[in-house]
Amino acid sequence: MNVTRHFSDTRTDQGRVRFLLASGRVCLMAEGPGWTHRSAHDTLADAATFLALLPGLEGGLYRQALDDLEHQLAFERGYLGAA
Repeated sequence: MNVTRHFSDTRTDQGRVRFLLASGRVCLMAEGPGWTHRSAHDTLADAATFLALLPGLEGGLYRQALDDLEHQLAFERGYLGAA
């Protein structure tokens, strides 16, 4: 069964960035005024690095998306450490 999990979802006035996990891959979905992007990556780190290269991605949205991703990773580490 293929289940897609929203790992991180950032929304600002500048657009939206989502990191989705499915079948061992990371789907990066981003959008802003007049542009959209979707790509698949092997790791969250690869997807986050690729995010920096997107034309049209505003700095504020980029910083917020990385901050949200870091918070989610910290939460996951804490949750898994408590198990």
